[in-house]
Amino acid sequence: MCKAEGQWYEATASARKTTKSNGSLTDMKGDAQFAVCISNKGYAASLEVRKIYRLIPDKAGAKHGLVRVVDEMGEDYLFPEEYFVPLRLPQAAERAVLRAI
Repeated sequence: MCKAEGQWYEATASARKTTKSNGSLTDMKGDAQFAVCISNKGYAASLEVRKIYRLIPDKAGAKHGLVRVVDEMGEDYLFPEEYFVPLRLPQAAERAVLRAI
């Protein structure tokens, strides 16, 4: 799977739209509450590729290129930012994802 740096994917009710950014999850200014995992190199036991994870803001981690994600057990961990692509979900989809995770 290729690195998605610089690419942001916005989920909408009708289609996916790609918009450009400078490649940082923190650039979304808190808009992204979720991200999809695109790599689990070195973390195969902890991360599932193509899975949606909830994000928790972490300024200290962001300074080091890390993003804080919540796993199935409700625990949060730091992982490399480039392993995730942020998602902006419609409200109905966001509620559904929060109920499912």
